[in-house]
Amino acid sequence: MSTRYLVMLAAGLVFAGNALAESGEVLAKNSNCMTCHAVDNKLLGPPFREVAAKYKNDKGAQAALEKKVRSGGAGVWGKMPMPATAMSVSDGDIKGIVQWVLSLK
Repeated sequence: MSTRYLVMLAAGLVFAGNALAESGEVLAKNSNCMTCHAVDNKLLGPPFREVAAKYKNDKGAQAALEKKVRSGGAGVWGKMPMPATAMSVSDGDIKGIVQWVLSLK
C-alpha cells in the first residue's frame, strides 16, 4: 500500500467520524431527544456523556440502548420514565443517535 493511499484512507476515516457525530447530534435534535437530554448536563434525563461513560465497555450497549429508545424505560437513571419513540423515530435514526451518544467522551 502506498503512503498516499494510507493518508487518503486516514483522512476519509476522520471525515466519516466527524460526519457521524454531526449527523447523530442533528438526528437527536430533530427527534426531540434534546427536550429531556443534553450533552453535558442533566435535564429530565441523564446527560449523553454520562450515558456514554456508563456503557463505555459494554459490547451490547448499542443494541440495548436502541431497544430502550424504541420501547422506553425507567429505573436505570432514576424514577423519571423515558417514553417510547417506536412510531415517531425510524430505526435508522435511532441507530444513528445511539452511535453518536456512545461516541461521546
